[in-house]
Amino acid sequence: RAEELGDAGVLDRATGKWKLVKGASWRHPRGPDQPRAPAEHPVTQVSWSDAHRFCAWRSARLPTEVEWEHAARNGRNDRSRYPWGEKLVVDGKYQANTWQGGFPKTNTVKDGHAFTSPVGQLGKNALGLTDVGGNVWEWCADWYRPYASRSKPVLVSKESEKVIRGGSFMCEPEICHGFRTAGRGHTPPETGLEHVGFRCARSVKPG
Repeated sequence: RAEELGDAGVLDRATGKWKLVKGASWRHPRGPDQPRAPAEHPVTQVSWSDAHRFCAWRSARLPTEVEWEHAARNGRNDRSRYPWGEKLVVDGKYQANTWQGGFPKTNTVKDGHAFTSPVGQLGKNALGLTDVGGNVWEWCADWYRPYASRSKPVLVSKESEKVIRGGSFMCEPEICHGFRTAGRGHTPPETGLEHVGFRCARSVKPG
């Protein structure tokens, strides 16, 4: 979608504001004059529609928000703060790719990653899922609405946004603690951003 529109959202580290960068796409998430996206990192600068179509191509789909959180909670009612446990740093090792320092101008990069990190490197939970917290926000199938409204019919308008879960490498706990298991966000479905990606899900028959 970013390629069709010709630009996509990139955070200006100097001002802390988002800007549209011409030529930013999944190949060059921060712009054509910036490094190419590493093959082993999660794809970003993909809209909800991009992610939806890719999953369908793979005979899969985007997870619902409930499915996403159930998986993050290890397939049970696990009330841990994070998918992997209670602490972000365990035995001196960061369990998620997040922001360390004063967002947005100072990132100490204590976790070793200034931007995205390789898929599967951090934060494995009891189900063996990685990157369920941090690295990139992940698109879910659902339209965003308050929990109290979940039992009501969805009324979609041009202002409606899709749910994103998991937090990202831009999440600093004092500003954005989205990498908590309960953390949730939302953004317009046709948006491309340098810190939003996705994972696919498939339905399986019991047994």
